[in-house]
Amino acid sequence: MLNFIIRRMIVAVPTLLILIVISFFLMQLAPGGPFTSERPLPPQVLANIEAKYGLDKPLLEQLLIYLKGIVFHFDFGPSYQYKDRTVNDVIAQGFPITLKYGSISFVVAVVVGVSFGVMAAIRHNTTLDYVAVGTTFLSQSLPNFVMAPILIIIFTWQLGWLPGGGWNGGQWQYLVMPVIALSTSYFASIARITRSSMLEVLNSNFIRTARAKGLPERTIIWRHAMKPTLMPVVSYLGPAFVGLITGSVVIDQYFGTGGIGRSYVQSALNRDYSVMLGITILYGGLTITFNLVVDIIYAWLDPKIRY
Repeated sequence: MLNFIIRRMIVAVPTLLILIVISFFLMQLAPGGPFTSERPLPPQVLANIEAKYGLDKPLLEQLLIYLKGIVFHFDFGPSYQYKDRTVNDVIAQGFPITLKYGSISFVVAVVVGVSFGVMAAIRHNTTLDYVAVGTTFLSQSLPNFVMAPILIIIFTWQLGWLPGGGWNGGQWQYLVMPVIALSTSYFASIARITRSSMLEVLNSNFIRTARAKGLPERTIIWRHAMKPTLMPVVSYLGPAFVGLITGSVVIDQYFGTGGIGRSYVQSALNRDYSVMLGITILYGGLTITFNLVVDIIYAWLDPKIRY
């Protein structure tokens, strides 16, 4: 198992470096610049600003300086629009908020989705199965940019039960609607994958053998069927977690939580390329990291994968 983890990490590190290099050059190819405006700056002033931020150096030298800052100091450089803040400051302010409601949404999506899928498979072709499948189809047809305004209209404007936006230290009243809006479509996907996988496993030969031996149905489900059922679910969870984190772009716009998604949008509008690049690398690093975690869990569930 240790060799398997080491092999995956050896692949993950160069992948992240390639992501940084490609993202860096794509930002350079973007039209305009961080100091471009409707009223052009005098050439001498623009040259002084570029020299201050090191933008007058050759691209390859800029890339090497940027990589050195990330690798040795985990420093994404200064923000071009916020004079007294660095990219690290922007990320440190917004990312904990996004991580909090994203993680809660992930747990809700997994617990509810797996529960719905297992119940629907066990009670196949019953009313419970039809209700679960119908709920997942309805949930999957409502992405977060549709769910968010619907929730605000119902629970804030009409019922007055929950605040329509803000963060206020992450109190539960401010978490309910962002978590629901963010987790709905993912819980539906997890439920459908779980149901299909469980139905396939329950029709397997080893399950029929276990029933023929007279084992209780609960033992068959939890001890024999659950582990192989979760394998396709686990392979989906890595991209799902990153999707929940990056989904904060919509959630932050609607609910004003102050998460990193809003900073990402504002950096694009303001041409603050250093912030855009830093958040892009953060998202890419999360994707690689959680895919690595999923590979490890997958290998634990199925030892054949290690070889």
